[in-house]
Amino acid sequence: MAALLEIAGCFAFWAWLRRDAHGSVALLGVLSLVSFAVVLTRADSPFAGRAYAAYGGVYIAASLVWLWLVEGQRPLGTDLLGAAVAIVGALIILAFGIRQA
Repeated sequence: MAALLEIAGCFAFWAWLRRDAHGSVALLGVLSLVSFAVVLTRADSPFAGRAYAAYGGVYIAASLVWLWLVEGQRPLGTDLLGAAVAIVGALIILAFGIRQA
Protein backbone atom coordinates (compact mmCIF):
# COMPACT_ATOMS: atom_id res chain seq x y z
CA MET A 1 0.00 0.00 0.00
CA ALA A 2 2.80 2.41 0.91
CA ALA A 3 4.53 1.94 -2.43
CA LEU A 4 1.31 2.51 -4.39
CA LEU A 5 0.56 5.71 -2.47
CA GLU A 6 4.11 7.02 -2.88
CA ILE A 7 4.26 6.28 -6.59
CA ALA A 8 0.80 7.74 -7.18
CA GLY A 9 1.71 10.89 -5.26
CA CYS A 10 4.95 11.40 -7.14
CA PHE A 11 3.27 10.62 -10.45
CA ALA A 12 0.59 13.23 -9.68
CA PHE A 13 3.24 15.91 -9.20
CA TRP A 14 5.02 14.79 -12.33
CA ALA A 15 1.77 15.04 -14.31
CA TRP A 16 1.06 18.48 -12.84
CA LEU A 17 4.54 19.87 -13.55
CA ARG A 18 5.40 18.09 -16.80
CA ARG A 19 2.04 17.47 -18.44
CA ASP A 20 0.26 20.61 -17.25
CA ALA A 21 -2.37 18.64 -15.34
CA HIS A 22 -4.87 20.64 -13.29
CA GLY A 23 -3.82 21.87 -9.84
CA SER A 24 -6.25 19.44 -8.26
CA VAL A 25 -3.95 16.65 -9.45
CA ALA A 26 -1.15 18.16 -7.34
CA LEU A 27 -3.52 18.30 -4.36
CA LEU A 28 -4.28 14.60 -4.83
CA GLY A 29 -0.53 14.05 -4.94
CA VAL A 30 -0.13 15.77 -1.57
CA LEU A 31 -2.89 13.65 -0.05
CA SER A 32 -1.37 10.51 -1.49
CA LEU A 33 2.11 11.33 -0.15
CA VAL A 34 0.77 12.15 3.31
CA SER A 35 -1.13 8.85 3.28
CA PHE A 36 2.06 7.09 2.18
CA ALA A 37 3.93 8.48 5.18
CA VAL A 38 1.17 7.39 7.56
CA VAL A 39 1.06 3.87 6.11
CA LEU A 40 4.83 3.51 6.18
CA THR A 41 4.97 4.42 9.87
CA ARG A 42 2.73 1.44 10.59
CA ALA A 43 5.60 -0.94 9.79
CA ASP A 44 6.04 -3.17 12.83
CA SER A 45 9.76 -2.88 13.39
CA PRO A 46 11.86 -1.81 16.35
CA PHE A 47 14.11 0.07 13.92
CA ALA A 48 12.43 2.34 11.38
CA GLY A 49 15.57 2.59 9.24
CA ARG A 50 15.62 -1.16 8.66
CA ALA A 51 11.94 -1.16 7.68
CA TYR A 52 12.53 1.73 5.27
CA ALA A 53 15.59 0.03 3.76
CA ALA A 54 13.63 -3.16 3.13
CA TYR A 55 10.76 -1.07 1.73
CA GLY A 56 13.14 0.15 -0.98
CA GLY A 57 13.04 -3.25 -2.67
CA VAL A 58 9.25 -3.29 -2.59
CA TYR A 59 9.18 0.24 -4.02
CA ILE A 60 11.37 -0.74 -6.97
CA ALA A 61 9.16 -3.72 -7.84
CA ALA A 62 5.97 -1.67 -7.42
CA SER A 63 7.39 1.02 -9.68
CA LEU A 64 7.78 -1.51 -12.47
CA VAL A 65 4.21 -2.68 -11.98
CA TRP A 66 3.11 0.99 -12.22
CA LEU A 67 5.23 1.42 -15.35
CA TRP A 68 3.43 -1.49 -16.98
CA LEU A 69 -0.16 -1.00 -15.79
CA VAL A 70 -0.45 2.79 -15.67
CA GLU A 71 2.10 4.01 -18.18
CA GLY A 72 1.69 1.13 -20.63
CA GLN A 73 5.42 0.36 -20.85
CA ARG A 74 6.42 -3.25 -20.47
CA PRO A 75 9.44 -3.65 -18.16
CA LEU A 76 12.63 -4.89 -19.77
CA GLY A 77 14.45 -8.00 -18.67
CA THR A 78 17.08 -5.81 -17.03
CA ASP A 79 14.33 -3.99 -15.12
CA LEU A 80 13.05 -7.29 -13.78
CA LEU A 81 16.55 -8.47 -12.90
CA GLY A 82 17.23 -5.25 -11.01
CA ALA A 83 13.94 -5.55 -9.13
CA ALA A 84 14.75 -9.16 -8.23
CA VAL A 85 18.13 -8.10 -6.85
CA ALA A 86 16.44 -5.35 -4.82
CA ILE A 87 13.85 -7.78 -3.43
CA VAL A 88 16.58 -10.23 -2.47
CA GLY A 89 18.39 -7.36 -0.75
CA ALA A 90 15.21 -6.42 1.13
CA LEU A 91 14.73 -10.03 2.23
CA ILE A 92 18.32 -10.18 3.50
CA ILE A 93 17.80 -6.97 5.47
CA LEU A 94 14.63 -8.35 7.02
CA ALA A 95 15.84 -11.89 7.68
CA PHE A 96 19.17 -11.00 9.25
CA GLY A 97 18.08 -7.73 10.82
CA ILE A 98 15.23 -9.36 12.72
CA ARG A 99 17.57 -12.04 14.10
CA GLN A 100 20.00 -9.49 15.43
CA ALA A 101 17.44 -7.01 16.79
